[in-house]
Amino acid sequence: MRQRTLVTAATLTALAAGGLVVPLAAAGPAAAGPAAAEPAAAGPAAATTPSPQDEKTAREDFNGDGYADVAIGVPEAGGKAGAVVVTYGSASGVSPSRSVRVTQDTAGVPGVAEAGDQFGENVTSGDVNHDGYADLIVGAPHEKVDGKPDGSLSIVWGGAKGLTSGGIALGAPTAEDRNFGEGASFSDLDGDGTAQLQVVSGRHFWWYSEVPPQGDGSDVPLPLEDDFLPDDVQLDGVAAGHFSGGSGNGNSDYVVYGKRGSGDGAGGGGGDYLATFRGGPGDIGYHHDVLSDGGAGTTRSVAAGDIDKDGATDLVTGEQAGGDGSGSVTVWWGAPGGLGTGREPVGYDQTDAGVPGTAEDGDRFGADVSVGDVTGDGYADIAVGVPSEVVRGTDAGAVVLLKGSADGVSATGAQLFHQETTGVPGAAEDGDRFGSGVHLADIDGDGRADLFAAAEGEDIGTVTDAGAVWVLRGASSGLTTSGVASFDATDFGFTGAAGLRFGEVFDH
Repeated sequence: MRQRTLVTAATLTALAAGGLVVPLAAAGPAAAGPAAAEPAAAGPAAATTPSPQDEKTAREDFNGDGYADVAIGVPEAGGKAGAVVVTYGSASGVSPSRSVRVTQDTAGVPGVAEAGDQFGENVTSGDVNHDGYADLIVGAPHEKVDGKPDGSLSIVWGGAKGLTSGGIALGAPTAEDRNFGEGASFSDLDGDGTAQLQVVSGRHFWWYSEVPPQGDGSDVPLPLEDDFLPDDVQLDGVAAGHFSGGSGNGNSDYVVYGKRGSGDGAGGGGGDYLATFRGGPGDIGYHHDVLSDGGAGTTRSVAAGDIDKDGATDLVTGEQAGGDGSGSVTVWWGAPGGLGTGREPVGYDQTDAGVPGTAEDGDRFGADVSVGDVTGDGYADIAVGVPSEVVRGTDAGAVVLLKGSADGVSATGAQLFHQETTGVPGAAEDGDRFGSGVHLADIDGDGRADLFAAAEGEDIGTVTDAGAVWVLRGASSGLTTSGVASFDATDFGFTGAAGLRFGEVFDH
């Protein structure tokens, strides 16, 4: 791959004019310890009052300034000890100069950064201690502590100065558990108006009460009361949403996903596993539905949002399509009876009219998905990663944006972006895997979600697979390449970045 030149003096001028200032050359190595945890001042431009916070923005706002912040997991950092980078939103977008790097060696964060922990293998957020600031929730499912089951979940407290107040760590409640922290969500499970923490391990779903956890061993989560999960399931994550109706209905519903056995679907064993269940004041898990079990495909990614603006959350899943790996996404529509009880799920791939690009073996359409309102019209849109899409004759990768509408996913105005798109810095090269990670968040408070797109295989100079991230702004017509920002691991002070795959994991 050729050496990458993402930002030049000319493009920096364009970025500043477009409102997303990313001073790559000026951003020195991130300091370690407490000083790194307090973001630099955002400058006068950040004083602009953002649009009123929606539920998603509030959940992602670690410093309480009204702008969504974005957490990027870097589980390969430090010999797979792991790290998380948080970029703070502002009226001028995001910048490495307004960021913090968090590891288990950061002051106040419990634990020790050890090879293989994979701290940052998944990240999410929510106001766990109910102080008005979102907290960073980080899974380290491979952490090993003598005498305890594998895995932990760290909560780093947010506050007016960002992530400066330390945190706590939670572990598996039973000795036979494993990979505690494989996934997490923060939502109102029992419908009493106060959200609480939910954690997925390899084979269990656990939930905590509304009382903020202490991390001192006194916190005892509860399991599903009707444990419908198969004995051989290997869970990968959890997603929460109001799949059976609007937020006024109280409790959230949940989707857990992973694979059965070997995960290959051979001989009736393995394959994907996707199930949903209702929260509420009764037996958690009693009302459940298995959406997919043991099929040949594998659910690789999950996201949720109201695509048709009917008040019910819809679920989007990205799957391996058959044996050729071209990929597809499925939209499961929210309905009063929950997912799978209303209109039929609809699958989309690059053979469908209106979906940009060409379906090719190994494209991996749907390797990652994210849902957010890019245009500000109230309908959630879908960002789809296609990390092996052929661009300029090579498997460089791309991102597709599918737009929401009253009728569901609209075939009108879909967009495709890659490193050969005019205005997107860099060059499409074999193995870049542009689109390996996607995330939609309104970082500048204008009421439109902006796209974070990662290329985990991007080379930085002679450093292979270091990874990089691009930010494309949302607009009324869709995503725009005016003032595209880009940054990579070296801009956040990472050294020895070969194989780091920066951008592999986003908050969900």
